[in-house]
Amino acid sequence: MSSVHDILSAAGARAQAMGLPYAGALTPPEAYALWRSIAGAVLVDCRTRAEWDWVGRVPGAVEIEWMSYPSMSPNPHFLAQLRAQVDPEAVVMFLCRSGARSHHAAAAAAAAGYTSAYNILEGFEGDRDAEGHRGTVGGWKFHGLPWVSP
Repeated sequence: MSSVHDILSAAGARAQAMGLPYAGALTPPEAYALWRSIAGAVLVDCRTRAEWDWVGRVPGAVEIEWMSYPSMSPNPHFLAQLRAQVDPEAVVMFLCRSGARSHHAAAAAAAAGYTSAYNILEGFEGDRDAEGHRGTVGGWKFHGLPWVSP
């Protein structure tokens, strides 16, 4: 695995190339390596409670819904809950199902003063395969990273 510096550089270069409003974009293995290597780094799982309960959880992740199931309406308390649980100076990495909601969560965090906010590309389950199933084309689970089945 690459060094912390190499991972952060690559993530920052991706963010710049993609025009992202936050510090960087990480692959799931990169995010896991940073989480294990940087003291105080936080992984925020911003999927819904239903996804945590029915699909699985990442042990040790802070769980804050970006949107609430079943309405999929935005969580109006997201930033307040983030501030209550995550130091704005921390390296904070956001994870959702596919990387879309976590992109918005990372952007909101960056706008709120989190200068080391990162999105985890591919998310927990990755993109859909040719048959429409998730979990076979990228994602936290696909890469064999720690998770707990419901």
